[in-house]
This record gives sequence, C-alpha cells and structure tokens, in this order.
Amino acid sequence: MKYLWLDEYLLSMKGATKDFKVEWGWTRYLIGNKMFAAICKDAKGERDIITIKLEPFEGEFLRSQHQDIIPGHYMNKEHWNSIYLDWNIPDEMMKDLTKKSYQLVLGGLSKKLQKEILGLF
Repeated sequence: MKYLWLDEYLLSMKGATKDFKVEWGWTRYLIGNKMFAAICKDAKGERDIITIKLEPFEGEFLRSQHQDIIPGHYMNKEHWNSIYLDWNIPDEMMKDLTKKSYQLVLGGLSKKLQKEILGLF
C-alpha cells in the first residue's frame, strides 16, 4: 500500500476508531459505530482499495475523471466509492476525500452524539 500514513490519519479524526471485520477481510474506520472508510482487497483479491462515502455528484464526477476510482466495492454505488491504493492520487487529495467521508458520516449521526464526539458539551 502506497499511503502508509493513512491509518494514522484516519484515526486522528475526532472519535474515530477501527476494527477488523474478519468475515469480510476489511479494516473498518468508524465514527459513532458508523463506517466512514474501509480498507480491503478489490473483488479479485489483488489490489488494496479504500472505500469512502462521498456526495453522489462528487463521486460520479471523480469516477468519470479517474479510472482508479470506482463505485464502492460491496457498497451502495451511489454514495460509496473505492479508490485503488496503488494509484498515484496526491496525498492532499486522499486526505480531502477521506475527511469528506468522515464529515458526511458524522453529519448523519444525532446532534447529541455529534456534540459528544466533538467534545462540545
């Protein structure tokens, strides 16, 4: 995997945790028990990918521009996108996309839980 900093970066987001889903072979990154990113192998089991949530229009645009960004592996294809981790996406773009996924999932949690996670009490 090219992005050796990725695990540390994802876990640096407030309230982020990770687990390993043995049945799927996925390392999942969670906020409030909701997944915002997952690292696993592609359908052929050959290449590492990260699956993240994006606004549908942004995901569709990115998929039209980059052959190594595809509809989410085993996920809702409208909201989830997978990025091959051996691709040469700039680090800043990867950080931006994963942060957007975190923010989308965080925004879907109850206001009370959001405040708790962000330490706003």
